[in-house]
Amino acid sequence: MKLLNPLQKYIENLDTVCISEERKTILQPLVEYIQSKSASKEKIQLNFICTHNSRRSHLAQVWAQTMAAYFNIPKIDCFSGGTETTAVYPSIIQSLEDTGFDVLIQTQGENPHYKIIYTSENDSILAFSKKYDDVFNPQNSFAAIMTCSQADAGCPFVAGAATRIAITFEDPKISDDTDKQKEVYAARSKQIATEMKYVFSKINL
Repeated sequence: MKLLNPLQKYIENLDTVCISEERKTILQPLVEYIQSKSASKEKIQLNFICTHNSRRSHLAQVWAQTMAAYFNIPKIDCFSGGTETTAVYPSIIQSLEDTGFDVLIQTQGENPHYKIIYTSENDSILAFSKKYDDVFNPQNSFAAIMTCSQADAGCPFVAGAATRIAITFEDPKISDDTDKQKEVYAARSKQIATEMKYVFSKINL
């Protein structure tokens, strides 16, 4: 599976050495879950969950799916959801486009659907805001990955999840409507991309 050229170059330049030992410890349960499923040739389903399914959960979903392709990890499907439905925040789409993804708007409205293309064969991720238990998402045998502390605390039970892993990120929303907005969103995207690169680089096929 060949990634889009700009995206390939962006990923190659991500430096996982900068990840702290504390963050590596937080990421380790996800490494172990993926490795266990991969070793037994099972389907791997990851559902990244945040409160509004508008920012961090989408970045995590998109970068995890892309890193799986980058490292040729088979049989993996990444999803995202929230404890409530809103919309993908436009700065998330902008950040993804800036790092090499092709994005097409599939539907307009209050909760637009975006087709996020990451390979030269037009493999894509459909991004839109939804609850974590939406019919679009897996109903069982998945890892629930909590990407924000509010969702982690406010959603003590995720029905159907085989395991639950907390990997929280600071919300780029803090920069909304400031002159640092684009910079902060780019930095959060880069952090999540770097950490997902680290996770998938640890998987032995």
